Amino acid sequence: MHSFLISAAHKSSGKTTVSIGLAAALKARGLAVQPFKKGPDYIDPLWLGTAAGRACRNLDFYLSPDDEIRAQFARSGWNADVCLVEGNMGLYDGLDLEGSNSNAALAKLLDLPVALVVDARGMTRGVAPLLLGYQAFDRNIRFAGVILNRLGGGRHESKLRAIIEHYTDLPVLGAIHEDKGLALVERHLGLMPANETHAAERHIAEIARAIAAQVDLDRLLQTSATDVALPRPSLRKVSHGGTPLRIAVARDAAFGFYYSDDIEALNAAGAQLVYFDALRDAHLPACDGLIIGGGFPECFLDDLEANAQLRTEILDAIEAGLPTYAECGGLMYLARSISWKGRTQRMVGAIAGDIVMHEKPIGRGYVKLQPTANHPWHQGDASAPVIAAHEFHYSAIDNLPADTIFAYDIKRGHGVDGQRDGIVYKNLLASYTHLRATAGCDWPARFVRFIRNCRTQGETQRCSA
Repeated sequence: MHSFLISAAHKSSGKTTVSIGLAAALKARGLAVQPFKKGPDYIDPLWLGTAAGRACRNLDFYLSPDDEIRAQFARSGWNADVCLVEGNMGLYDGLDLEGSNSNAALAKLLDLPVALVVDARGMTRGVAPLLLGYQAFDRNIRFAGVILNRLGGGRHESKLRAIIEHYTDLPVLGAIHEDKGLALVERHLGLMPANETHAAERHIAEIARAIAAQVDLDRLLQTSATDVALPRPSLRKVSHGGTPLRIAVARDAAFGFYYSDDIEALNAAGAQLVYFDALRDAHLPACDGLIIGGGFPECFLDDLEANAQLRTEILDAIEAGLPTYAECGGLMYLARSISWKGRTQRMVGAIAGDIVMHEKPIGRGYVKLQPTANHPWHQGDASAPVIAAHEFHYSAIDNLPADTIFAYDIKRGHGVDGQRDGIVYKNLLASYTHLRATAGCDWPARFVRFIRNCRTQGETQRCSA
């Protein structure tokens, strides 16, 4: 088995492109590659999962304790030939002074050697003190080697290789020349998601060919080999008290932000997921509950507005009491309208408010939420623990009625207005916050239980949890 962490000296060094290329190139060799992404992220995992042919998993210190991270890593990686972990930001960057949630901390926790990607533009002899400093800063970090990126040509590569060989003991695993054709398309929330473009697989193949030609894959595998097998996890048991419930899930180019672990947790809780396309499907599937995740609805305003039949059916279902959960982009879609770049388009209208896109982020980063007595899934739970989650949105919601009901008090973050998040209307909960199924936040089980109670009670108004 082989396992390693791809990190960098700083963010925007090209490590995502390198990670995608490595995943695809190693898969092309016939190896089973399990990709992981550190931290909260939907977009990079979509690309990594497409490249590897296996769903990417997220590992997050803020949301999970160390033991749970180890278990998550083993659960997904035990039957892989290669476990590839892409870091976020720089190797030693993190939230606190001690670096307890840094990429370096994750490498130590999982005993992973680090392949350090260095953006070498304009760099010659200065690469040596940079690498020596990274080695000296924490002697407990094992380095598989360095991958030089964005080189100016063959002469630049030769100079850097000679300098690194002379001053350090780090092997150069690869030297990737500048190629604008390998770049991934960027937009306001980061990279364009792989689920939006039919050209994603073709672009991944181009990246893989470039990486395979310029990175020594054999040496990378040699330096990341381990004889320590990951423990085989026990099968996750399905725990529900009746027949599976049908949950309709919007999954398309506009709404694609779902964690693989959350999908599995919904299934384990007794949900049968039925996917639909909010851009093209005219009808909402027959269902007991509805989920609309995050994404980029602002980029598909014409198609979403034009699909009036589906919008009407979703509104009617929510008005009739259909248990519904929406996150960020889903909240935006369920509002009356979305305004962006001088244009305003009608949306579902279940939420009495209007979405306005801004040039800069309104809410960004980790959040802490205290469920209120109005939370539909926590009713009667006066001791509901604070929930750790994350948000990332450029939009705000205007014109909400003064009597709007909220499910959360904000302890950290922004949410809807800096103090509250989680708009509650009948059996709908819509928030800017993205939840993640962890030991401390089993939201899939709570939501499925809520749906089951609603179905049992047969109510068309607000159900009790």
